Amino acid sequence: MKKFHYQTALITGASSGIGKAFAYELAKKGVNLVLTARSENLLAEITVDLCKKYGIKAHYIIADLSEANTPEQIFNELKQKNIFIDLLINNAGIGKWTNFLDQTMTSYNEMIILNINSLVALTHLLLPKMLANKQGGIINIASTGALQPCPYIAVYCATKAFVLSFSEALHGEYFEKGITVTSICPGNTQTNFAKTANANTKGMSYDTPEKVAKESLNALLKRKNNKIIGFNNFMQSFIPRLLPRKTVITIVKKMMNKRVNP
Repeated sequence: MKKFHYQTALITGASSGIGKAFAYELAKKGVNLVLTARSENLLAEITVDLCKKYGIKAHYIIADLSEANTPEQIFNELKQKNIFIDLLINNAGIGKWTNFLDQTMTSYNEMIILNINSLVALTHLLLPKMLANKQGGIINIASTGALQPCPYIAVYCATKAFVLSFSEALHGEYFEKGITVTSICPGNTQTNFAKTANANTKGMSYDTPEKVAKESLNALLKRKNNKIIGFNNFMQSFIPRLLPRKTVITIVKKMMNKRVNP
């Protein structure tokens, strides 16, 4: 196992689920943390617990990344506190399982700002210092939904396809300069996502947030550009590559229709 050499990580969406799991996995490795999310109570509780259990330095920043100016506010606060981030984990995201026209454009714009704009902005703000130090890591949470078009979650999966493409492109651009950009494609995970997405997930299997965090960090250490979490998810992502695009969309539509319009 390679030594985990990162010193300070910024984790978005850190108050629960995968983001929280990342925080605990990194704290075990002695990594100092800056946690962001909208829930101050949860962040404060997690921060105190991490410092007490693992003796690390941890801060939290209340942040709503569905607002366009939030990445700049986070960056300015880091600058004021003289905190250098050498590991960025863009985990915050939101999605809805629904017929396309059942959501407002306000809802879709918030999703696009959170899933895409904020991720790009934080990367753009923090990458220069990583480059100056010739070392840095970025983990971007995509989804297995990024691997094919998904009727009934069209906008969400399109945002995650962006995350996947953007991450792999950046990895290629900066790999030789000491920067690793790893995109992660989890499948169904035991988080609050399904509830907030109005998803009917009865009968589905789930990975734990802890598994996603551990496998993601291992992929980062191996300097991989992409990691699909779980063998079943890997196989489900591989088989569609052998089929015509139209056939894949038809199959996904039938599967998703049962979940959205039972």
